[in-house]
Amino acid sequence: MIFDRLTDSILRHLQHDGRMSNAELAQKVGLSPSACLRRVKILEQEGVIQGYRAIIDKNAVHSMSTVIVQITLERQTDDCLRRFESRARECPDVKECYLMTGDADYLLRVEARDMSDYERIHKEELSRMPGVVRIQSNFAIRPVVQPWKS
Repeated sequence: MIFDRLTDSILRHLQHDGRMSNAELAQKVGLSPSACLRRVKILEQEGVIQGYRAIIDKNAVHSMSTVIVQITLERQTDDCLRRFESRARECPDVKECYLMTGDADYLLRVEARDMSDYERIHKEELSRMPGVVRIQSNFAIRPVVQPWKS
């Protein structure tokens, strides 16, 4: 797929509203509905669009806190990184995990119901991950910019 301004526009609109109808998307990006649908299907087939999901308001369902956690490992060998990443993928409380440059090796976004739930996650999950030597946790007060909200 050739990435041009139309493809960028399609991706931007779908990131904002993945349930937008093809006709509405085509109108917003300036394509015919059939040409727009063709582009979207190619983006899906090539794995550029990996899926669609519902973004749930955590406060509407149950109160959840977002915790940003910086993890430092004892070593940065391929084996240490691979073992840590494998365990992070298995942890249901870890919603996102990024390999980082800078002081910390990884940045995690963790969701917890409350402080005691985070204490459990810290003790039973994060501190037991392979190679972890330092954990720094920061509780988010509120989101300011989210890609799916305008």
